[in-house]
Amino acid sequence: MLGLSLVHSRACVGVEAPPISVEVHLSGGLPVLFMVGLPKTAVRESKDRVRAALLNSGFKFPGSRITISLAPAELPKEGGGFDLPIALGMLAASGQLPKASLTGCEFLGELSLSGLLLPVRGVLPAALRTRDSDRTLIIPEANEEEAALVKGGIQYCGSSLLQVVQWLCGDGELRQCKPGTNYRPPKTPDLADVIGLPGPRRALEVAAAGSHNLLMVGPPGTGKTLLASRLPGILPLMAEKESLESAAVASISQTGLDFRTWGIRPFRSPHHSCSSVSLAGGGSNPKPGEVSMAHNGVLFLDELPEFGRHALEVLREPLESGCIIISRAARQTTFPARFQLVAAMNPCPCGMAGDNSGRCGCSAEQIQRYRSRVSGPLLDRIDIQVEVLRPETSILNTSKAETECSAKVRDRVLDAYQLQLLRAGKPNALLDNSDLTRSCHISGKTLRLLEQAEKLLCLSPRACHRILKVSRTIADLDQADTINSEHIAEAIAYRSLNHSQNHI
Repeated sequence: MLGLSLVHSRACVGVEAPPISVEVHLSGGLPVLFMVGLPKTAVRESKDRVRAALLNSGFKFPGSRITISLAPAELPKEGGGFDLPIALGMLAASGQLPKASLTGCEFLGELSLSGLLLPVRGVLPAALRTRDSDRTLIIPEANEEEAALVKGGIQYCGSSLLQVVQWLCGDGELRQCKPGTNYRPPKTPDLADVIGLPGPRRALEVAAAGSHNLLMVGPPGTGKTLLASRLPGILPLMAEKESLESAAVASISQTGLDFRTWGIRPFRSPHHSCSSVSLAGGGSNPKPGEVSMAHNGVLFLDELPEFGRHALEVLREPLESGCIIISRAARQTTFPARFQLVAAMNPCPCGMAGDNSGRCGCSAEQIQRYRSRVSGPLLDRIDIQVEVLRPETSILNTSKAETECSAKVRDRVLDAYQLQLLRAGKPNALLDNSDLTRSCHISGKTLRLLEQAEKLLCLSPRACHRILKVSRTIADLDQADTINSEHIAEAIAYRSLNHSQNHI
C-alpha cells in the first residue's frame, strides 16, 4: 500500500492565515506514524483522533509506515484544524479517495472520535485568504456563518468526515455557507440619559466625528463613565473592510466572534488591574490584547492613573502606528490596533480638586504625584482633554426631554464623517502631515492664534498638529469649508489640561 497525497489547509498566525501543505506518504515497513513540520501538542494528538474518526466512519486506517509532513517546516502548527486535511490525505494516499478531487480545495476542521466535524478558531482569516487564492474552502457547519461573512469566496460546510468524502467523490452534497439572519444588535445607551454637562457633551461629539482621543477629568460621580458609555451610540458604523478586520481579530481571540456586533464599532473597557500583556497581547503563542480587540473601535480606560505605568506606556506605539508587534524568540506577530482612546480620571487622589465644595485636602505635591502617573508623551497623544465638573444647578431641575438624544447627535456626526471621507478617505484623527497641508491650511489671524497658544501653553509640534485636526473636525461639524479662528480657539481649549498639569 504505497502512495503520496497533498491536501491544502491554513494555519493561524495572529490575524494571518498562511497556507499549509499537508503531505501524507505511505511506504512499506512496520505500521508506524511519524509527523514532521513543528507540530505542537494538539496537532501531534490528531493521529489518535484521525484513527478513531476513520474507523468509525467506515474507512480503513492504513496499516503501513505513515509520514505526515506539514509544510512550511519552520512555521509552528497548533490547534485541531488539521484533523480533516490529515484524514483526507490518508484516504487519498491509500486509494480510498481520488486524489484529483482534492485539487482546488482547502480544508479546516477538527474531528471527533465518531467522525463529526467540530468548530475551529480563525476561520474568517482563512476564508479571506482562500478567496484571494481562488480556492474552495470546506469547514465544519459550526463555522458556517463566520465564513459566510467573506463575500466573493466559495465556502462549503459539512457535518462529518463521511459527508465531506462523499461530496468529494460526487456521491453527496455539502451546503454552501450562508450568513445568519436572526441577529439583533445589542441596544446602546442613549445620550439623552446625560443631563446637563453641555461642554463634555460637545467634546464627546467632536471626538466621535473625527475619531479623536478623549480624556475626561473630574470629581467622582460627575458623569465621566456615563458619557463614555454613550459614545458607541453616536459613532458611524464600520465599512465592510473595517468590519472584516475587526471580526478577524475576534475570530482568533478567546471569546470568539459575536455576530450581533457585525458592523458595530467595538467598545472595550478593561479594568485598571489588567497587565501590560492583557492590554497589548502576548503569550508563548501570541494572542490579541485589548488594544487589538478595540481595533476600529473604542478603548475606554476608566481611572486612568490607576493603570500600571508600563501598561499605559504600551499604548504609545499603537496610538501612532495603528498596529502592535509582539516579538518572541521564535517569531514576530503583528496585530492591528487602530483604536480611539477614551479615558477618565479624577483630578487628585481624593477626587475633589476643582470642586466647588472645596472639600479637597490634597497638597500640590500629592496632586502632581497623582497626575504624573499619566506620562507627558501619552497625554500629548490625547487630542481632546476636557474637565467634567459638578453642574451648578441640580440635575433634578432639568428634564430628560430637554437633552438631545443619540440619534440627533449621530446625524451631525455622520454628516461630518462623510465630509472627511470625501476629502481624505479617512477620519481627521488619521491625517498625516501631507494631509494637514491640504485639509487644514490656516493663515492670517487664525495662524497667529495657534502660534500664540503654542508659546503660551508650551505645546509640542505633535500637539499643534492635533489641534489642527480637531479644528478641522469642528469646522466639519459646522459644515464649513475653511478653518476659522473660532474653530481653532475651541480646539485649543481642549488642550488646557495639558498646560494645567505642568503648572500645578
